Amino acid sequence: MTALPPEIDNWFRARGWSIHPHQQRMWELSAEPCQLLIAPTGGGKTMAGFLPTLAELADGRHQGLHTLYISPLKALAADIKRNLRTPVEEIGLPIRIEDRTGDTTQTQRKRQRADPPHILLTTPESLALLTSYEDAGHMFKGLQRVIVDEIHALSESKRGDQLMLALSRLSTLAPGLRRVGLSATVEDPPAIARILARHPDPCQILEADPGPDPDISMLETSDRPPWSGGGGRYAIPAVLEQVKAHKTSLIFHNTRAQAEIFFHHLWLANEDRLPIGIHHGALSREQREKVEAAMVAGELRAIVCTGSLDLGIDWGDVDLVIQVGAPKNVKRLVQRIGRANHRYNAPSKALLVPANRFEVVECVAALEAARDHDLDGEPMGDGPLDVLCQHILIRAAAGPFGADDLYAEVISAGAYATLSRDRFDRCLDFCATGGYALKSYDRWQKLILRPDGHWQLRDPRAARQIRMNIGTILASDKLKVRLKHARGGMPLGEVEEEFAATLVKGDTFLIGGQIVRYEGLREMTIEVTRSPSDKPKVATFMGSKFATSTQLSDRILAMFRQEKWPNLPAHTAEWLALQREVSRLPERDRLLVESFPHDGREHVCVYGFAGKNAQQTLGLLLTQRMEEEGLNPLGFVSTDYATLIWGLDPLKDAKPLFSRENLTETMETWLSGNAVMKRTFKGAAIIAGLIDRNMPAGKRKTGRQATFSTDILYDTLRKYDPTHVMLEITRAEAMRGMVDYGRIDALLTRIGDRIDHVQLPRLTPLAAPLFLEVGRVAVKGRAEQRLVEEEAARLMAEAGLPAAG
Repeated sequence: MTALPPEIDNWFRARGWSIHPHQQRMWELSAEPCQLLIAPTGGGKTMAGFLPTLAELADGRHQGLHTLYISPLKALAADIKRNLRTPVEEIGLPIRIEDRTGDTTQTQRKRQRADPPHILLTTPESLALLTSYEDAGHMFKGLQRVIVDEIHALSESKRGDQLMLALSRLSTLAPGLRRVGLSATVEDPPAIARILARHPDPCQILEADPGPDPDISMLETSDRPPWSGGGGRYAIPAVLEQVKAHKTSLIFHNTRAQAEIFFHHLWLANEDRLPIGIHHGALSREQREKVEAAMVAGELRAIVCTGSLDLGIDWGDVDLVIQVGAPKNVKRLVQRIGRANHRYNAPSKALLVPANRFEVVECVAALEAARDHDLDGEPMGDGPLDVLCQHILIRAAAGPFGADDLYAEVISAGAYATLSRDRFDRCLDFCATGGYALKSYDRWQKLILRPDGHWQLRDPRAARQIRMNIGTILASDKLKVRLKHARGGMPLGEVEEEFAATLVKGDTFLIGGQIVRYEGLREMTIEVTRSPSDKPKVATFMGSKFATSTQLSDRILAMFRQEKWPNLPAHTAEWLALQREVSRLPERDRLLVESFPHDGREHVCVYGFAGKNAQQTLGLLLTQRMEEEGLNPLGFVSTDYATLIWGLDPLKDAKPLFSRENLTETMETWLSGNAVMKRTFKGAAIIAGLIDRNMPAGKRKTGRQATFSTDILYDTLRKYDPTHVMLEITRAEAMRGMVDYGRIDALLTRIGDRIDHVQLPRLTPLAAPLFLEVGRVAVKGRAEQRLVEEEAARLMAEAGLPAAG
């Protein structure tokens, strides 16, 4: 066993600690080129990752940057800095630790490049920016180790692809660089290891003792979940009782809007005036930091939050996690559960709160999957080309490069290991000229080939513009919200530009847990005053909108095969039993299609269990097919599990609608000029550098300007250059993202011609909740909640459920 340096070993002993086996193993294998550590939350992953760094820096001889720590969240980087400084200061190690995120001042950034600390904590975007400077070689020449925390979260997005391309650059600037990945929840360790390692280097996988299973159950409430909706307001009294019974509770929501609404009503019901905060990504930095500081100090009893607190932040006394709304993904649920009892070998305690009746089934399925350690995850695809295009421009901003050298770097990144030279050259040509249809325009002539065979920026001043537009996170344009007349205009957060455009003076909305009144727009800032109103117009934050994973959907369908449902509440079991009695329950390898009349219209309900985006696309395709068949569809609504279509004429035979050939043809026709493609093209164009979202001197393009520009470009390329690389990227993105056609294709493959078309005289129990989805039943007015409940009761009675159901 390799001994730790005596000063570090003595520090452990002084605290009465002994090094965990996985920490010791990480220390012993620290010379390996790549290590992936999978350890439970509270298992000392961070210390395991940093032990070799602390040991190697203990003698004070290393000059400059030694270790780069990369986190998906700014808050996580700040938390690690706090926690890491404790051993450094107590041991007396000569180590300088700093962080660099979007919140770091310009002065600090310049100093860090000239005189980097020993340990730098940063995010993927900030790292990409650092590699874009001419002096990147100076900053990173002595870099020894890079630690990627919560690597599972980065591996699922373009942020991860950009990070791995940046690491390919670092490996050139710092030969011998060692890579370390840390995660608590990984469904496929070898796949993550392949992404982390420098291809074709191997990666050592270390798995710690997973510790005890979490204590996880459904929250018992006096009121039953409503038939539809996603807010979980019915459970607020029970949630408050749990908050009172625990030290600190994290109350997770899947979207920012739901978190704001829940926090508002939780506070109204908080008669004991317990200190409760709210935390999500749209709040101002000042508000986030205030909440984080109060959490660290143990001053809050509960924090209503979103994915902004998903990851490994150590908040100390958190002893309960409550998930409001179905988790949609077992891996995300396990990650959130781990926030409670952030200690090794201590079980985490968590409660699930289904937001509606169907989510009861989904929550039970998620509970069972978590107990079985059955994590879900989609297969990892090849690296996206729009991210590659941005990387090429970033590399050009740092100075001249050879195409052969850059290609060799790129294919050393796991996700790009199979990238052909032809596709790389097409991306390089796009970055240099804009492609065939755009090469006559100066604005897209960005690179030139020098006589020595190296590429460089055509105009060195373009480097600034490239740096201003680095990043893969796309969101609708946001406007800052500030209190009018407050000293300095206290910032409250941000709202989407589209939402701001709907406001007139006097409108009220919810932000940061308080209701504010819109007073006007001043220099791209919304000015508001506090409002005494208790019924706001809700801000439509983008937030995270998750689709139920395919694995979780399969578990739900497996539950439907059971004869009885002892694990479900009686009211939900009765609902499913009645569905089986009057129609049938969906099955995994068959497709259930119901048709019935209701309120003077003919309805078709398709139970695909393919996720919200895919079901939405299915609705668009099926209504077009029904139009061709003369069935006169009028509209549709979709959830994660079904699509409900209504129209004028009854469906006699469902099978022709689901012909794979016909649906594919309809898909091609629909996509060719669809708005979805234009929106997807806009996102890809921004990432690839075709369109700049940020302009000099803070002149950010509005969403309207960017959309107008990309619409024209999209139409131009389709007409004059249909094989352009940007159209290839757009199609791949649309099929995988907004359209999610892959899930529809998988569904069609799985069911074949096994379609069960059940024609009924009235709506069914399983279809009834879809009539309450937003956009299907317009219920307005002061008594909105009561009207919704009355409508639900009427529908369920018609479906055959007793009044108490």
